Amino acid sequence: MEEGKEGGTWLGISKKGKMAALTNYMQPKIDKNAKGRGALVTNFLTTDLDSYSYLKKVALEGHLYNGFNLIAADLNTTKGDVICYYGNKGDPEPTFLNPGMYGLSNSLLDTPWKKLQYGKQLFSDVVGGSQGLAKEDLVQELIKVMNNQDPQLPDPAIEDQGKDYILPILNQYAAVCVRCPGYGTRTNTVVLIDAEGHVTFTERTMLDADVDQWKTSTYQFKLQM
Repeated sequence: MEEGKEGGTWLGISKKGKMAALTNYMQPKIDKNAKGRGALVTNFLTTDLDSYSYLKKVALEGHLYNGFNLIAADLNTTKGDVICYYGNKGDPEPTFLNPGMYGLSNSLLDTPWKKLQYGKQLFSDVVGGSQGLAKEDLVQELIKVMNNQDPQLPDPAIEDQGKDYILPILNQYAAVCVRCPGYGTRTNTVVLIDAEGHVTFTERTMLDADVDQWKTSTYQFKLQM
């Protein structure tokens, strides 16, 4: 939405099975002249490079951006999924992610912030109890997780990374869902992919920066292998 940064996104998936997700890395000072991070997702979705090769290429230019984390995936129900991660404040090389459950906030992958650990536990509880749940009900349960506003404090790791910048909003920031005047969570996205490659993409978006107005959109398609 920022001027000069149009056309980017935080999370996307293509019918060819390419998926990417981006988070900012919280830092007290940012470079306003750095390259826009939103194109990192859209460029992957439209390139022919595989996820690891793409992240290797991004890593060569990682210093040109403010802090970010990028997940890139090649999803294939026949050959198996390949999912990779790169954070420009962490290791210089991308890493392959083994099957499992991961958490990513505004620090490096699986940095043990309390809200991240709490969110993973809530997520695990929903997935563990999802047998027999209708798909629509599972989506709603996951959206409920993403809207949890219980602050997980104290958290010295967040304070250390955010310094004085984060202290005024620490109570709100230390929750899975952030609600501050002029800053916070404005979109929830759930992507479900079944064993046959059917994708259900549900997005809940705040309207006009009004926390009481939301629009939910759902798209369904099958991956083209």
